[in-house]
Amino acid sequence: MAQRIKGQEVTVRFVQDGQVRTELNDIRSFEIGMQLEVLKEGYLGEFTDRRDDVYRGVTGKMDLHMERGDVFNIFESLLDRAQRRTAGTTVNIQAQLQFPNGDLRLVNINDCFFGEIPLTVGGRSEYVTFSLNFEANDVVFV
Repeated sequence: MAQRIKGQEVTVRFVQDGQVRTELNDIRSFEIGMQLEVLKEGYLGEFTDRRDDVYRGVTGKMDLHMERGDVFNIFESLLDRAQRRTAGTTVNIQAQLQFPNGDLRLVNINDCFFGEIPLTVGGRSEYVTFSLNFEANDVVFV
């Protein structure tokens, strides 16, 4: 029976302006979604709609725990870019998937833009969590 990949074989990197800013290692979950939309149009004399599709970009979300204080540097750089205090900053997310059969694939999400970043302190005995919600124009599989 073939082995399937697990989360333990996935590494996610936060890349800012071409430099690895940090390797995020307390990720609870990571998801990306290729946003495809089906277009339908009906025409006279035809018995069913014709279909086509269009690509609308990529969305994603990461849920993380906090292990080191340097995660606030990421928050600060995202706020600086959104408030136009820094010019030309690009943020990329790279996921590396190491498959049990030896295959290695990279998922590059370039020029990400971020939405709300909730920071949650759930209780005295719970870990502090935060989420990164992002969107980008494209995803490249290498």
